[in-house]
Amino acid sequence: MGGAASSLNRHAELVSASTLQSVPSVREEEWTLKQVQGDGTKGGELLRITLASETDIAGWRDKARALLAAEVAPDRVIWDVEGRAATGDLLAQGDGAIPPPMPGAKLRIAKELLTTIETALLHRDEERFALAYDIVFRAQRQPKLHRNPADSGIKRLNAYAKSVRRDIHKMHAFVRFRKVGEQAARERFVAWFEPDHHITEAVAPFFRNRFTGMDWLIVTPEASIAWDGKALATGPGGSRADVPGEDAVEGEWRAYYGHIFNPARLKMDAMRAEMPVKYWKNLPEAELIAPLARSSAGRTQQMLEEKKAPGLFVGETQIEAKPEFGSLEELYEAMAKADLPRKGFSDRFIPGAGPVGAPLFFVGEQPGDVEDQEGRAFVGPAGQLLDTALEKAGIDRDRAFVTNAVKRFRFQQRGKRRIHQTPTAGEIDMHRWWLDQERLLVEPKVIVALGSSAARALAGKPLKIAQWRGQPLDYAGDAKLVVTVHPSFLLRLPDEEGKRIEREKFVRDLELARELAA
Repeated sequence: MGGAASSLNRHAELVSASTLQSVPSVREEEWTLKQVQGDGTKGGELLRITLASETDIAGWRDKARALLAAEVAPDRVIWDVEGRAATGDLLAQGDGAIPPPMPGAKLRIAKELLTTIETALLHRDEERFALAYDIVFRAQRQPKLHRNPADSGIKRLNAYAKSVRRDIHKMHAFVRFRKVGEQAARERFVAWFEPDHHITEAVAPFFRNRFTGMDWLIVTPEASIAWDGKALATGPGGSRADVPGEDAVEGEWRAYYGHIFNPARLKMDAMRAEMPVKYWKNLPEAELIAPLARSSAGRTQQMLEEKKAPGLFVGETQIEAKPEFGSLEELYEAMAKADLPRKGFSDRFIPGAGPVGAPLFFVGEQPGDVEDQEGRAFVGPAGQLLDTALEKAGIDRDRAFVTNAVKRFRFQQRGKRRIHQTPTAGEIDMHRWWLDQERLLVEPKVIVALGSSAARALAGKPLKIAQWRGQPLDYAGDAKLVVTVHPSFLLRLPDEEGKRIEREKFVRDLELARELAA
């Protein structure tokens, strides 16, 4: 263990040299310049644009903005990265040759496109910067270019972004820390990982928030990230030799994995698709997969002969049923007639909102006072906070479906004010069948339970958010369930630091849902 600790110390000294900055976000307002006119400057000398690093998204954005303002056509630009072997025309001019802006221009790029670009620029393909600039250049003449699935550039960009999101998801799931000691009453851990793309710095905030209480170092071939309880730091890449091969707790982890292994659900092809073999060498439980798979048939028969333990969800046969209505309109009409207003509830019925076939299905508790007045779900303070979090998580609300477990506002009248009252367990259970019919008609890939009332409505019994939060749960069919807090919980937090931390956690939950739906 002493050798591993000294290796960690040597690498940590390199990492602590600079504080980590998260990958810069690309936002629409940053592109506001002047109105672009004409067809772009063509001909002339080539321009070589050199970025500081493979993850210099801010540098790409600044250079692309200047080039667009000058109407420099993509075929005149060669994108390069400091330290990368020279590519393209060796006679191309440097950055200083960018022409001045054209008079009277104004640049605007759709937020949806910029979010995709921000992710795609972490791809390993060296042509990604040129591809992104070509797309934003053409987008000045074609504002809805990003919505054209037949465009070859857009198809390529979307494929890059999807590959990067999957790589980030794999790193979240398959990093395994090894304990290398303690210092100042804090445990110290180190991990080795080999991502496919340039995602190491981008995932650092996730690991900081997930493992705040311990000091850790993650080493990849390209870069290293570290957390000491106070600040994130980034440094040079390393090798697998920097990380110990095993620690004292891995025996316990293997025992736990063997205990939770379910032979009845074993699907080797699906396992390899979700957990590619290349990651197995870094996972202590991987060495158990082969023997557990060989014994799965016998263990499955043993389980069938034993009394079946209760599942996570109540009424699982019910949630596998087919819809009994031809459309959402028919469902809501029937539900409004069946769910008659009762004492303490508003007379107004608030249906869900969003397209059929939406990949994400968000379920809240009940409409609030503002929603009841406007007749739409999630438009009050909690809905506005949800919109902000969805945007930060890269989710387009117009392509998601939002609804509530209970469709009428439950309140207590105090003077002129209507005070929110949480629906009872019986009221939530009474509406569960209708909620499931709504889900069957929308057919989402991922269901997000916003708060404990929504979780109960979906599971048929109470679920502890703290226990299930941050992990995808198998739901009906191939759908996944993600459990998180309700946005109103974030509005009630008393201190600003607590709000900041909890809102970051909420955005991470939404990012998980987005990744699962991709």
